[in-house]
Amino acid sequence: MSELGIHIEGLSKRYGEGDAAVDALKDVNMRVAPGEVVGLIGPSGSGKSTLLKCLGAVIEPTSGRMTLGQQMIFDNGWKIADLRALRRDSIGFVFQAPYLIPFLDVTDNVALLPMLAGQPNAKARARALELLNALDVGHRAGAEPSQLSGGEQQRVAIARALANQPPVILADEPTAPLDSERALGVMRILNQMAQQYRTAIIVVTHDEKIIPTFKRIYHIRDGRTFEEAGQGLKL
Repeated sequence: MSELGIHIEGLSKRYGEGDAAVDALKDVNMRVAPGEVVGLIGPSGSGKSTLLKCLGAVIEPTSGRMTLGQQMIFDNGWKIADLRALRRDSIGFVFQAPYLIPFLDVTDNVALLPMLAGQPNAKARARALELLNALDVGHRAGAEPSQLSGGEQQRVAIARALANQPPVILADEPTAPLDSERALGVMRILNQMAQQYRTAIIVVTHDEKIIPTFKRIYHIRDGRTFEEAGQGLKL
């Protein structure tokens, strides 16, 4: 795995032109090391979603530089020709809702991305089972998503995000629907997986239950980021 993680320099995003222009991001700088889980917090409209969409290669920044893993993906313009392949192979996504495919069993939900990337079915399913076992849901490998609890579904979603061994995972409010015990359980898993697979993880959250678990936090206000040390409570 890369030892660069996530590196953002001078990133900006402007919507519109002239008098109608809005600067959603202004000279954002951020670093997340491999194996590190960092929190990103801020009020609604502060730029969190815009930053996550830029990192996820969903929208194009106006200027700046972004490196994910060993790849310089943006330098005042995209440096990757196939952004769809970048999202599939190099970025794992975890959302507030698990978004599991209801007509596939748990194993196939996790194995689907590696198979789409060209891995043989047997290898992709073996990787899926490895992750499911690591996340203590291997016993649910043949179940359908509707048969899982909310906490189990989120564990499967994390396994899916790790399936292609991406250098980066972007988690958007992954604990919002969970109670305190399950929310802290998800954070424990994300930290374990980050360290085990040398993955750089950014967690966007409003969830006060998990904020004390971060060792580093980026606040975003009016499109600018400010770093502070977190409590880093032991999970």
